[in-house]
Amino acid sequence: MKKIIKGKHAATIAVEDLGEGKPIVFLHGWPFNQQMFEYQYNYFLPRGYRIVGIDFRGFGISDLVIEDYNYNTLADDVRVVLEELHIEKVILVGFSMGGAVAARYMARHDGFGVEKVILISAAAPQFAKKSYYLTGIKKAEVTDWIEQMQTDRPRMIQDYIKQLFHEKPYAAYKDWLSSLAWSASSYALILSALALRDEEVSVDLEKIAVSTLICHGEKDRVCSYEMVEEMAALIPQHFVVPFRKSGHAIFHDETDKLNRAMLRFIQK
Repeated sequence: MKKIIKGKHAATIAVEDLGEGKPIVFLHGWPFNQQMFEYQYNYFLPRGYRIVGIDFRGFGISDLVIEDYNYNTLADDVRVVLEELHIEKVILVGFSMGGAVAARYMARHDGFGVEKVILISAAAPQFAKKSYYLTGIKKAEVTDWIEQMQTDRPRMIQDYIKQLFHEKPYAAYKDWLSSLAWSASSYALILSALALRDEEVSVDLEKIAVSTLICHGEKDRVCSYEMVEEMAALIPQHFVVPFRKSGHAIFHDETDKLNRAMLRFIQK
């Protein structure tokens, strides 16, 4: 069932709320929306879990807002959703940028309502290289994405999606992911790309006080596997599951392994 919830500064946040049982809240990555977790939804729903998928502001069918796409605002929107739905003891799942937002949520809101965290290909501790941080992609590359989105967004999205996989997907699968990205507002993509480029969550990771599963592809060309060691050094209670046959898009490259790893961790 789709629900519309008023987020920070009255932005409408679209939420997919399905099933009953222990709630699993999904935070999508850039430039997609909550539908990217379709194969996780199909796995967990028949096993008695409640699925809550959030479209970040400007993505999917949530409102386009002209400002406020930093991690603090996105984390605040998550807090509003949990409060409005009256859910607690949540499994909070974040992919890529959603993983960074999950870390910010845990620090900024003291882990309100969250029992465990799952970070999938997380853009953490930070996404882009800086003078003091040499892991990640070049800052100039993200700037190029932003510039290209203002002149040829379809081409930029297609080029980005090509980088996600280790196991080559069917063309139809890439087209499906592209359609999710095209549904986002170009302005939201630009502003959230700025957050991806400039923000970091090192301090936030240290404040995650619940058990955390880190799932990361060893062939990841978007968020290097080197980030796993850094996340593990910062998160007090962590478990790492490496995906040897995966790039950034673990949800495609090793779907069954990801689903089983998540289920084991949730039930542990």
